[in-house]
Amino acid sequence: MNSSVILIVEDDVEIAAILTAYLQNAGFTVSHAENGALALAFCATSSPDLIVLDVRMPVMDGWQVLAEVRRRGNIPVIMLTANDDDVDKLSALRIGADDYVVKPFNPAEVVARVQAVLRRTQVITRSKDIYSTRSLSINLQQHSVVVKPDGVDIASRLTTTEFRLITQFVREPSRVFSRDELLEACFPEGDTLPRTVDSHISKLRKKLDDAGASGLLQNVRGFGYRLGESK
Repeated sequence: MNSSVILIVEDDVEIAAILTAYLQNAGFTVSHAENGALALAFCATSSPDLIVLDVRMPVMDGWQVLAEVRRRGNIPVIMLTANDDDVDKLSALRIGADDYVVKPFNPAEVVARVQAVLRRTQVITRSKDIYSTRSLSINLQQHSVVVKPDGVDIASRLTTTEFRLITQFVREPSRVFSRDELLEACFPEGDTLPRTVDSHISKLRKKLDDAGASGLLQNVRGFGYRLGESK
């Protein structure tokens, strides 16, 4: 029996009921919030393992909810969007979504996406490895990213995708990663575009810079990115 708790944030009661039935059939525990304010209230008292979040809702839309969820922590989020275009997809990923599904959708696909995202995030959480460079120390079991020498843990400021990215770099600090390699290793399955990597790297770099690790992520022109030491 799967013990993971999934929070569905969807104002359409019929869609929420269908998703609930499919997810429960797959063994998940499911909670439902009809709007963004209720979802954030739920997250303040409980900690779901993953959120399925509709974009268009009353009270607070999905973008506002996602931004606040990311401000508070790194709960995985799958967005439900009615627009099958790059703008909505890139917006979701830039704000920090882990995946997206376009309406109308097959509920079985949503279940598969939930399972895939949880596999990736739970593998990171369960790992006992510790990776360290002169500038960073990452403990995957404790889900910490410590910036040296001040010892500031910035893991709570990072999205799940950003955590996967910095872990990928620190695992192999001398390697140059192409955008395609980073997509395959760190991003959800689907139609993610290579330029999406640049957006996530830019946000990750800003957070590292703010924590005192300036210049840690380096562009390699014509190929991709690598880890450098902070200036």
